[in-house]
Amino acid sequence: MSDQNPYEKLGVSEDASFDEIQDARNRLLEQCGGDAKRLEAIEVAYDAILMERLRMRQEGKIKVPERIRFPETRVQSLPKESLTQREQSPAWLQRMLDQPTPADVLLPGAWYLGLSTISVFYPAAGDQVLQLALVVGVGISIYFLNRKENKFGRAVLFTLIGLIIGLIVGGLAASWVLPQVPFISLTSNQFSTVLTFILLWLVSSFLR
Repeated sequence: MSDQNPYEKLGVSEDASFDEIQDARNRLLEQCGGDAKRLEAIEVAYDAILMERLRMRQEGKIKVPERIRFPETRVQSLPKESLTQREQSPAWLQRMLDQPTPADVLLPGAWYLGLSTISVFYPAAGDQVLQLALVVGVGISIYFLNRKENKFGRAVLFTLIGLIIGLIVGGLAASWVLPQVPFISLTSNQFSTVLTFILLWLVSSFLR
């Protein structure tokens, strides 16, 4: 069977139509009963015929229906589909979001966990300590953002936005959560500071 050309392997003539070639292929696939070698031989013969027809079409010798999927077309369709999926999200969002490595997430996380611990458990965690912790937290966010693409101004902007949103949302959340949960022994400023650290950690880890 190895001496047969692809048309003979499928049992069709060289002037067979595409429908006849596909019918022959499907019929042989049903008859092979799961034999891997026969399956491979049928597919190789079918692809060889399609590639020959593609070459003839490119040379203008034949016309091919648009619904026919050539092997090289099937291979090239995958990256096009993935590209379309990526293009579904806005360009400005793609420029902002990062795909962080574990180190990009864990390193700033460790810093903010330490600052949160100091803010909550430090015996004299007054407003001055909280302010100092926030200053350090801002510096950490700017550092980790800036080292990704060396855009200092952008790092400062994202950090300040995160800081402002964190303090505002933290203050509002503290006024609602703390009275509802009396066993949380945190002041409003401590609660707001910890929430701000969480937001700064997200900013420094998942933005760029």
